[in-house]
Amino acid sequence: RRFAVSVGYWKDPYIQHFVRQAKERKAPEINRGNSVCAAGYYARVHGVSYLIKAFLQKTQCNSQIVNLGAGMDTLFWRLKDENLLPRKYFEVDFPMIVARKIYNIKSKPPLSKPIMESHSGDSLLIDSHSLDSSRYSIVGADLRSSSDLEEKLRKHSLDVHLPTLLVAECVLVYMTPQQSASLLKWAASTFPVAMVINYEQVNMRDRFGQIMIENLQRRHCNLAGVELCSSLDSQRERLLGSGWDNARAVDMMKVYSFLPQADVKRIEALEFLDEKELFEQLMQHYCICWASKDSSNL
Repeated sequence: RRFAVSVGYWKDPYIQHFVRQAKERKAPEINRGNSVCAAGYYARVHGVSYLIKAFLQKTQCNSQIVNLGAGMDTLFWRLKDENLLPRKYFEVDFPMIVARKIYNIKSKPPLSKPIMESHSGDSLLIDSHSLDSSRYSIVGADLRSSSDLEEKLRKHSLDVHLPTLLVAECVLVYMTPQQSASLLKWAASTFPVAMVINYEQVNMRDRFGQIMIENLQRRHCNLAGVELCSSLDSQRERLLGSGWDNARAVDMMKVYSFLPQADVKRIEALEFLDEKELFEQLMQHYCICWASKDSSNL
């Protein structure tokens, strides 16, 4: 993402405060790989953002967002810049990741100032593994334990009666099918009006998908939930089977074709993308899925 932003695929003035730009010059073959990944990230960022903004507009921001496995994501700051902050924005990740993010926030005014500007009421609470303001909270928790997750979110003023959007980008695939099902069922049963967005792999049973899995295994990266990523149908079925009323899924090549074509032409001119077949194969092996529960007919 940092590379894509530095080249100009989209604007994110905050990512530089979390991730340093590599200084060394990349080999040509790495740059080609970067251009494929950057274009893929461009589709991911814009596709997920489209759904998030649709949710916020439909709820008129009288809602909350829970970003699961948020890592160094900058969405809170970008939404504030666009006057699209929900009533409360939560981030959840492992305590070690949260501690690193809080350190960056505390030490860098461009990150801490927007949190203070949006804060009202009592003094802001902050320690090494959690931060809680009136509009933004970051919580250290293990997503594989729904009860622990809910307890920590409620301590930070989670309101189960508010329309709630849960965002998971390349998170559920690292959990076993049973663990991710437990998390999805918890969300579906906890919030009367809710939406979940899941971005992760798909079509992983073909040869290209198997090569992806083997490459990750060589780097000691185990996709514990990859069996649920066999098709768009399997992605939809896991959501419907977890208690969500409606579910849809599209691969990232389809998402790329939906994006404003004038901007697509702009980003394709940023770098020479001579690996178009590789790009298409990669995009057909990732998807965005979303599901909703809607007792208020939003």
